[in-house]
Amino acid sequence: MYIEIDFNSDEAFYIQLRNQIIMGIATQQLQDGDPLPSVRSLAEEIGINMHTVNKTYSLLKQEGFIKLDRRKGAVVDVDVDHLKALEEVQQELDIILAEARCRGITADEIHGLVDQAYSQYDDSECGGQED
Repeated sequence: MYIEIDFNSDEAFYIQLRNQIIMGIATQQLQDGDPLPSVRSLAEEIGINMHTVNKTYSLLKQEGFIKLDRRKGAVVDVDVDHLKALEEVQQELDIILAEARCRGITADEIHGLVDQAYSQYDDSECGGQED
């Protein structure tokens, strides 16, 4: 999986990295059990501080996308708690939709954006999990 940090972006590096790893899992470039690079090697590869990569990995662990093992390092391990995930998405979506409404974006435009964004993923579950 190719990771690229936009050094001119206002978005924090650890958030950019987090989002790209989640996108990699969602598009199945990364699957359950796949190891992630060591903190040191990923930091060197993309040109950011090791503490930033460590912060990203800690956040991904907390959010249930990876597990951290002292011997194996960071490994993709998606925690599929469907109800919890729905609640989290609802909370984030409420804010996004409020912002969109304030900016005059219609429900039809939102539906179109969601359909377009969601179409980049196939029918299988994120991280290789099946129902």
